[in-house]
Amino acid sequence: MATAEIKASAVIIVLLHGVFQSVFCRDVTLPVGPLYRVAGFPVSLRCVVTGYEGPRKQDFEWFLYRDDAGGRQMGVISTRDPGFPYAPFQSRVRNGEVRVERDSDERVRLVIHRLRTEDQGKYECYTPSTDSTYQGNYSGSVTVKVIPDTLQISYSRSLSGQPLPEGAELTLTCSSSIQSEQLTHLSVTFGKRGETGDDTDIISIDKMLGVVPGRPYQRRYDDGDITLEKRNVEGGQDLYVMKMKGVRPEDRGSYYCEAAQWILDPDRSWQRIAQRKLDIGNLTVTQLGDILKVVPSPREEVTLQIGAPLLLTCEVQGLPPQINYGALVQWLVSDGTQSKEVELARMTPSGVVSWGDELSQGRGSLEKVSDGRYSLKLFSSQPADSGQYRCAASFYAPDKSLGPSAAPIYTQRSEPVTVNLRMKDVRVTAVAQLPRGPLLKRGNTITIICNVTVLSPGPVQAQVQWVRSPLPPLVLKRGAPVEAPTGAEVTPEPVATLRHDGVSEIWMNSSEVSVDCVSVRSFRLRVHTARSEDQGLYTCRAEAWGQDPHGGWYDTGAKAESSTVTVYLYSRAEDLLLIPLVVGVVSALFVGILIISTVTCCFMRRLARQRPQK
Repeated sequence: MATAEIKASAVIIVLLHGVFQSVFCRDVTLPVGPLYRVAGFPVSLRCVVTGYEGPRKQDFEWFLYRDDAGGRQMGVISTRDPGFPYAPFQSRVRNGEVRVERDSDERVRLVIHRLRTEDQGKYECYTPSTDSTYQGNYSGSVTVKVIPDTLQISYSRSLSGQPLPEGAELTLTCSSSIQSEQLTHLSVTFGKRGETGDDTDIISIDKMLGVVPGRPYQRRYDDGDITLEKRNVEGGQDLYVMKMKGVRPEDRGSYYCEAAQWILDPDRSWQRIAQRKLDIGNLTVTQLGDILKVVPSPREEVTLQIGAPLLLTCEVQGLPPQINYGALVQWLVSDGTQSKEVELARMTPSGVVSWGDELSQGRGSLEKVSDGRYSLKLFSSQPADSGQYRCAASFYAPDKSLGPSAAPIYTQRSEPVTVNLRMKDVRVTAVAQLPRGPLLKRGNTITIICNVTVLSPGPVQAQVQWVRSPLPPLVLKRGAPVEAPTGAEVTPEPVATLRHDGVSEIWMNSSEVSVDCVSVRSFRLRVHTARSEDQGLYTCRAEAWGQDPHGGWYDTGAKAESSTVTVYLYSRAEDLLLIPLVVGVVSALFVGILIISTVTCCFMRRLARQRPQK
């Protein structure tokens, strides 16, 4: 029994020893090779150690087995021994061209800042032992192949230093190529160097030939304002063309073109093995607000007679002739008493003209007379056309599609032009009256005559409107009825209108209403089958409408209001006959009830006296 227990304990000890060995088994790993890198550019070799004992921070030593040295080992650099490098590497280690960069206690990278042809060979990473027993692998190796530098980059058009006006198109070109026996890819990037020296990628063609915009330029790329294309050119070098539509003030700065060579390593990761950056030049952007000016003509105040044509011109001065901006031109008008301006007319960059309202459409024209010059014409001015006119011009980048959300590069408004229309001397009077006749009763026709007098030097027509206010309540004062104070102002309600063009407008729906012209200056309102709600205080309002030389009618602004006419509806005779009938019926009922109640009361008393005698 004891022997069996001893054997079992021995087996457990052996198993635990195996597990302990498997847990603490040193392993050194490097990238899978071979790695192809370009002479003259940096190379970085990662070395990681795991499964070790001892201190957490491990030391590393790098060796090189050169291809041209017959496999002889050569010390490159060590993290623990400054005198470790061999002679070919001593000066390079001393000046930092060859160094070890530590990422963590167990992870480092050998960095050769400028790879040489003689650096080709097998690199070994060795980790000195800190383990209690020697187990696992203490070094790893990777082969590095050095290929010649064939990356070329050039430009055919640089920035001349001349400032570009805001909204102009910027075109930059860059040529690049590689000639390598290995399968490598090429990427090209256009970028801008900011005022702080930071580089910002604008747009790239990556190693997989995909177009990739920089993050700050993503929206402009989506809108089609920034493009990049690759063109095949005879001679070996491909031409890359970047176009930026509508440069902005923030686009000023120094521009560059960067080409990079990429290779797919055995671990299936892409590595950049060479790159070159070429300065293209500096861009200066002139803002449109500094060179443009929107000027109206005439600049002074304009005074016209009613019906005369109104002609205003808008001229855009300082517009760069070499750039075909899209211009949206608007004419805005305000009456001088309100700060809000109303759009009268507009012309889009494509020449489409639209008017602010239906009343203005057909009254005038908006035309492009020449480049940068636009004319607004109203064929026959009316009093409502008085006010301040202002021209607004909005500029868009050339070939920019104007969608609903398209924002202009710049918008400028001209100084206002005041337009006054000289009103003719027109006077109007109005008198309202009820025709003589019997008293008005419910069900009769109410007739109100409005006599209008108009004094005008030109052709004129009257427009008449009748309004009604309710009758005020009556109270007795010293035995006589008088109007009771209401305490609030009552707004008259419109009844009907007879316009200057003969069209009638009826506002009341309770009764049948008609209006007509009895004579040249006499107008009649009739309310048929009048009801009690039709009585009230009636007023006649008259307006004078003039006619311009082109036959158009306009409101002269001359108005008059008559005194009020009181309309009271009396009761009809048949209605009055109902009063005695109603009074008689009520009296008879009252007397009958009184008699019945008296008889009943007396009978009950006699009956009450007879009961005790029994």
